[in-house]
Amino acid sequence: MQYEFPPWQSVYDHFRRWRQRGTWQRINDALRLRIRMLAGRDPQPHAAIIDSQTARTSEAGGVRGYDGGKRISGRKRHLVVDTQGLILHVLVHPADVHDRRAAEAVLADLRSRYPDVEWLFADMGYQGLASWLATEVGWMLLIVKRPRRWAWVPIDQPAPEMPARFAVLSQRWIVERTFAWLMRNRRLAKDWERLSAATETWIYLAMSRPMTKRLAHAAA
Repeated sequence: MQYEFPPWQSVYDHFRRWRQRGTWQRINDALRLRIRMLAGRDPQPHAAIIDSQTARTSEAGGVRGYDGGKRISGRKRHLVVDTQGLILHVLVHPADVHDRRAAEAVLADLRSRYPDVEWLFADMGYQGLASWLATEVGWMLLIVKRPRRWAWVPIDQPAPEMPARFAVLSQRWIVERTFAWLMRNRRLAKDWERLSAATETWIYLAMSRPMTKRLAHAAA
């Protein structure tokens, strides 16, 4: 029943204040450290993975753009995750910004936050980022390519072996799994927010759920 919940104005006020103070992000960071230690890993990651997802926007307004590749009008959710698929950083921006250009804004402030990271895994959309990444962030870029489906072969040479079925791409499947975790939340099935910062906050909130469940299960 509606009377079982607090007034929505009070709930939104706390949501907005915590968003502006970065509280939701700090909660995500604290949970991530505990999950990594629970898995027997160093608290700070040594490698990261970057990727984006395009989501349609609603009539709520706010910035948006048209992603010609996906043929979607909306925003991109840019994630940087560790090798466990746990979120290190989120940036939401108009969908018409190419991944290569957006990556500089996504990664700009991460050197001080994650000084132990040495490698960044990415797909072909981030080619050309290597020199900027090494200079500005101090990370090395590793492009994970899809396996070839065909190749030109001289008539007197045997054809190389090609994958005959679906192949899991090294490291990249990790961030795709994170997107799948997020899409289990109805609030993120579409970008309903007017502010991109509000969408970023909902992503941190959505990621906090599986982490708290994992910690609770370990403590049981």
